[in-house]
Amino acid sequence: MPGPLAEIGDTPQSLGPATRAQLLSRVQLAHPDYDTSVVAAAYDYAETMHEPQRRASGDPYFIHPVRVALYLAEKKLDPATIATALLHDVVEDTGATNKDICKMFGGTVGELVEGVTKLTHLEVTSNEVKQAENFRKLLLALSRDIRVLLVKLSDRLDNMRTLHFIKKPEKRARIATETLEIYAPLAGRIGMVDLQEELEDLSFSHLMPEARDSIMQRTEFLRDQGDALTVGIIQQLREDVSDVGLDIVEINGRIKTPYSIWKKMQTKDLDLGQLSDIVAFRVIVPTLGDCYAALGALHAKYSHRMGRYKDYISTPKPNGYQSIHTVVIGPESQSIEVQIRNQDMHRRAELGLAAHWAYKDGTVAADLASGDNYNWVKQLIDLLEQSEDPQEFLDNTRIDLFQNQVFCFTPRGHLISLPGDATVVDFAYAVHSDVGNTCVGARINGKIRPLHTVLRNGDQVDILRSKNAAPNPEWLNLVASGKARASIRRYIRNAERDQHVALGRQILTRAYRMNEVEAKEKALDDIASKWRLENGEDVLAQVGAGLIPAGDVVRTLFPGIARENSAKTKDQRALDRLKSGETLERGQADPTKVELKGLIKGMAVHFARCCHPLPGERIVGIVATGKGITIHTIDCDNLVNFYDQPERWLEVGWEASTETPHVGRLRVILSNEPGALGTLTTLIGRTGGNILNFKFLNRQTDFFEILVDVEVGDLRQLNVIIATLRSAPSIESVERQRG
Repeated sequence: MPGPLAEIGDTPQSLGPATRAQLLSRVQLAHPDYDTSVVAAAYDYAETMHEPQRRASGDPYFIHPVRVALYLAEKKLDPATIATALLHDVVEDTGATNKDICKMFGGTVGELVEGVTKLTHLEVTSNEVKQAENFRKLLLALSRDIRVLLVKLSDRLDNMRTLHFIKKPEKRARIATETLEIYAPLAGRIGMVDLQEELEDLSFSHLMPEARDSIMQRTEFLRDQGDALTVGIIQQLREDVSDVGLDIVEINGRIKTPYSIWKKMQTKDLDLGQLSDIVAFRVIVPTLGDCYAALGALHAKYSHRMGRYKDYISTPKPNGYQSIHTVVIGPESQSIEVQIRNQDMHRRAELGLAAHWAYKDGTVAADLASGDNYNWVKQLIDLLEQSEDPQEFLDNTRIDLFQNQVFCFTPRGHLISLPGDATVVDFAYAVHSDVGNTCVGARINGKIRPLHTVLRNGDQVDILRSKNAAPNPEWLNLVASGKARASIRRYIRNAERDQHVALGRQILTRAYRMNEVEAKEKALDDIASKWRLENGEDVLAQVGAGLIPAGDVVRTLFPGIARENSAKTKDQRALDRLKSGETLERGQADPTKVELKGLIKGMAVHFARCCHPLPGERIVGIVATGKGITIHTIDCDNLVNFYDQPERWLEVGWEASTETPHVGRLRVILSNEPGALGTLTTLIGRTGGNILNFKFLNRQTDFFEILVDVEVGDLRQLNVIIATLRSAPSIESVERQRG
């Protein structure tokens, strides 16, 4: 009879070849009202088909599917899932086909086996992009029937238990990494915490054996005194809850896995001397009300640690987990972690998805298929649709699987779970992508807050929207959720293409005029194949992005243009005119100028930080390969780097009227006296400027020297701010700073 505390790091050993009768007995025990003949037939068929095969350990291969099936039988899965576990490698590793499986075992088993078979290469791929593609297949398969995931996880568990038989260290490390990054979090998301912890710890033992051994050694003292100490604490806890009338109570202690301890050591200063760092005590009571009665009894007698209380009963985790967690200074003056739940919550916590498995006429119950507990599957499918790049999808999925959760509410009380450190933007995209694309702020608990506000548990969030709002690339630095990141990137990709097409159209029109030729846009369709593009719009996008020089397009359309009339010659003349400061007469149109109208900052157009150009200044555009154009002031010192590349220069003009703010930088010297900094900020605010950033350059006894980034509408407004600041007695000097 095992004591109340299992040994640290113990993991279930290989079960060996379970007999046919043993497996059938377990399935029959879990499902006495169902016909288990499909399991018997699958057992016999798989045994025959795998008979000549051996695993890396030298054991008969058939041991593996039997162990997978036995694990699922222990979780009380249905006969169709057990049959799938027995057959999951038959199509991949033998001469059997999926058509054979459907004919012999029925359509349900056939579909499940096909779903698992399609994922077999996930274990053996070494190409990360291919791994990402296969993970997309996994999500699509489990979105149709989540039992595919159960079989896959059980299959991975048995492979991890025998991973030490693989000789190549790099292969073991790759499989362990994949298990830790993908499969273990997925197990946690369906509530199978015991499976998650074993997968994590097995991976940990292969990836960081020294760290695991060190933790095992540092917790060795529990092997000697853990049981005795735990028995005393359990007895005292039992007496404490009996004082409030709770006599039918189950209490036990459970040592945390080395990997879970190691994870906490990354973020917390653990000395491994307190029991709460290593052991969690579970108090299991009959009813929901008893949970709060037990909590009241413990908090009334013991001091609880602030910030270590979590109520997952009123606010369940996304996988449906419910329990109350608290840390108290309990018996023996030990800091102990206590988890309080009722029997039903405990059953769900132990079995996860399997605890919900109910059948009616051979189909999954509707409450399981459409329940909120598995909305994360739908969310990952949304990610799949939002992400064009497979690697981007895998990265976004890792974000959503790994991070801790924060729970917030809509104004109507609907619960939304988000990754830890989520902001208003994450919440907006969790509601709907259209809400995210048009958000401008939020009302959090009745108070207006900006987009970058980090949300906290229990916040009620009402998103503020504007039809003129749109995502910008800087939002990627604000978000923590994969869905928000994928949605923003998708919007930016589409918007950038539109911007590049519009800019490319202007650049080509300029090139035509400089070469005194004309061409219809349809003509680009005929030459698109030269750059392996599909149509003329693709050509425009490539020109706008700076990937195809406009001169190349012109010479392709008009091969007879003489070199002396080439775009390069014209570009050199335009460059000479720009450098000399030559301007057109007032009212005279410049046919070669590219207008910034309609082009969004940060997409096809970027404003150089070396000179911070403002509306009202003379500017020039430099074509940047793959990025569109970068705008500089005509007197920017960095332009000297492009004098030998006249084909990259574009004369550009500001949009006639724009509400888009721009950043002007000021270098200010002010007296070191009370109120001087307040005067500076007040005067900037009065003149309509918005301070974005302060940087102190020099601190002396008599003065401070600082850089101030100010958001303004144009050069005129910046000059007004400079003049206003210069009139203040406490401000010694103000100059515009370039760069």
